[in-house]
Amino acid sequence: MDKVADHLGYFVGKHKDIYEAYANYGKLIHEVGGPLDEKTRALIKVAVSATSGHSFALGTHIKKALKASCTPDEIEHVLLLTAPSVGFPNMMESLLVFREIMELK
Repeated sequence: MDKVADHLGYFVGKHKDIYEAYANYGKLIHEVGGPLDEKTRALIKVAVSATSGHSFALGTHIKKALKASCTPDEIEHVLLLTAPSVGFPNMMESLLVFREIMELK
């Protein structure tokens, strides 16, 4: 996913003020927006990314969830839970992103 980091670098370099405003908005929502703890917020972001079909965002949120002390089993469970709502194929694509990040065979 180095391509994603490179693309973000391009955006930040060209639109620094917009990115900083967006980053601050996200930070405020996470820190001041409500009572959810970091781990819960991270798992929700994984679910939202998985159900929206944005694989790059999903990869980013899986990595952030791991840093927020979510276990691989918890993340995989969240992905499995999306199947009844958005369908088996969508869940399988999300699971593929997860397996690539976790380097699971």
